Parts: sequence; C-alpha cells; structure tokens
Amino acid sequence: MMFDTAVELILKHEGGYVDDPHDAGGETNYGISKRAYPDLNIKELTRDDAKQIYRRDYWDAVRADEMPEPVAVAVFDMAVNAGNRTAIRLLQRVVRVTDDGIIGPVTLAAVNSAKPDEIAVRYAAERLMHYAAIPGWQRYGRGWARRVIETTLEGLK
Repeated sequence: MMFDTAVELILKHEGGYVDDPHDAGGETNYGISKRAYPDLNIKELTRDDAKQIYRRDYWDAVRADEMPEPVAVAVFDMAVNAGNRTAIRLLQRVVRVTDDGIIGPVTLAAVNSAKPDEIAVRYAAERLMHYAAIPGWQRYGRGWARRVIETTLEGLK
C-alpha cells in the first residue's frame, strides 16, 4: 500500500470541504485545516494540493517509508488526525522507547525489530485510549473509533 494507497484512505475519511463550528481545526478541505494552514485558501484547495501536503508534512515527517506497512499506515493516519508529535509519542509508548515525539534511530529500530501486526493492533488500542480521553469524544468518538478500526484493518491486509 504505502503512500498512494494510504493517502486515498485518509482522503476517504476526511472528505471534502467542511466548516464545522464544533471542530477545533475550523474550516477544512480534504482534512487540511485553516488552523494548521492559515495562509491557504482552504475552500479552493485541490485534491492534488492536499496529497502534496500530506506527503510532505505528515508521511515524510513521521518517516513512514521506513516502517512496516501496517505501522506506517496507522501512524500516518494518526498524524493527520492528531498531529505528528502525538502520533509518534503513541507509537513510542507501544514499542517502549522514550516518548519524546521525535522519530529517530532508536524508535525506528524498535519499530522494525518488532512484529508489525502486533504493533498495529497495540497502536490501535493506544489511539482509542487517546481519543476517549479528549474533549470531543462525545461528538466525534464513534467516527474516530471507526477510522481507527478501518485504518488498522487496511494496514493489516
């Protein structure tokens, strides 16, 4: 799967243009938020522009190309949904290294020496616990849980 397929899964989950007053990200298009990208014209953002942002600011930033597929897909999805540092810290907890939010050689070695399917499943549990503990769970929790399950299953295929 890796990036091309993973980004299509993200785009499916994120949908098109939305301006939900309850969403802390504010106005979004393809999941790209005005809060994160205040200088972008969110309404006019193209699908290709969104893919370029996802590649540069999320996939590459979490070094997903250097991880086994089920882990890469899940970490990428979490980075998009909750930020790179949060995604990385949850992964670091799963592989039992210092959770500093930085993907370095120690984290990558731990990820690549473990069983990818086990990491993916444990990472899904960490994601769900993270979401359940934040404001917005009541409103968005069901969708977040579905997203975690779908992303985990897709990565495990």
